[in-house]
Amino acid sequence: MTRTAADARADAGGSADAGSRTHAGHARTAHWLWLGVLVVALAVSVVMALGIGSVPLSPGEVVGVIARRLRLITGADVTPLADQIVWQLRLPRVLASIAAGAVLAVCGAILQTLTGNALADPYLLGISSGASVGAVFVLEIGLSVGLSQSVLMMGAAFVGAVLAMLLVLVLATGRGGELPPARTVLAGVAVAQVCAAITSLLIMVFGGTTAARTAMEWMLGSFAGARWLAAGVLAGVALVTLVGAMGYSRTLDAFSFGDTSAASLGINVTRVRWGLMIFTALTTAMTVAFVGPIGFVGLTVPHIMRLLVGPRHAGLLSLTALGGALLLLWSDTAARSITGNTEIPVGVITALLGTPVLAVLLRRQASQCRAWHAVAWAGRWTTGGSSATSPPRWPRATALRWWA
Repeated sequence: MTRTAADARADAGGSADAGSRTHAGHARTAHWLWLGVLVVALAVSVVMALGIGSVPLSPGEVVGVIARRLRLITGADVTPLADQIVWQLRLPRVLASIAAGAVLAVCGAILQTLTGNALADPYLLGISSGASVGAVFVLEIGLSVGLSQSVLMMGAAFVGAVLAMLLVLVLATGRGGELPPARTVLAGVAVAQVCAAITSLLIMVFGGTTAARTAMEWMLGSFAGARWLAAGVLAGVALVTLVGAMGYSRTLDAFSFGDTSAASLGINVTRVRWGLMIFTALTTAMTVAFVGPIGFVGLTVPHIMRLLVGPRHAGLLSLTALGGALLLLWSDTAARSITGNTEIPVGVITALLGTPVLAVLLRRQASQCRAWHAVAWAGRWTTGGSSATSPPRWPRATALRWWA
């Protein structure tokens, strides 16, 4: 019997659906595999990092201190010095670095999807520059309202970050209330440059040598002053960030195909983009207020995790949080232990690690653009109205099947 064109199309659609289900199964398997690997790596890294420092401790001593504090053992052989080093000094710092790394990495993944910009990071909305203005203002002017300087700096950094975010959103918002990604990026760059100029002016006019050095150290990020209060607050921020992001994982999947495809799936593009950008900005601002701006974590970690498990956010976000936590944990460990008597700002370490990754990403992006142009010229993909000089867009039917 002769097969009709409709039969052929039905068979092709069934094969595509079967292939999509098989790919989804492989992606879930890879996600759980890498999730287990990263959880174990993080647990081992915590024990190792707690033992590294000017006073080295063995893993047995570290585990003994934690077990004694958790009342799992009597801990008669735990020395007061080991208890003081592990529980009071190093553990809050380790937990703070883990939480901050998770927040920055997850926020970076969200903003890269919302803007469609592979180079977007958590400081897209001028967060770091605004926070720097607030912190340096308190440091250089020397305000005193009955609170310690560190508390004033944290409060001023948060206020500065929020004000910078509001200014970026005001500049980027269109007449209809929409928030175009390209305009948002440009507004963020403009506000960041203005804030950087104000920060430099404050340091040059009001700052002495000591104050200028302190300001520079803060602007490169540090966990030196992290104690249990900071660790607890950052852990809460990390939990809220991850849970909130996971709740929007399918929505972010839809944004991966562009605004048109997301709208066709019933998503209010403008409202969701506004909500998620404000959400990521506030959580990033809270993190920056405690530890200062730390670059490259939110830029590089999401791309590395996409290479491991693919772009689906249900699996990507949890692995991104773990990857960011691992990166910042070991960056801070290196920052406080490379030199014996001087601590290196953790932002220096993340920049040294992130710059090569950024170079690789740029090269990879250039290769993808060349491949897209070749495909467009060959006419093998449905371009959805795009020209031969721009990357082809995903057909809406493909987006619907992948999102489902």
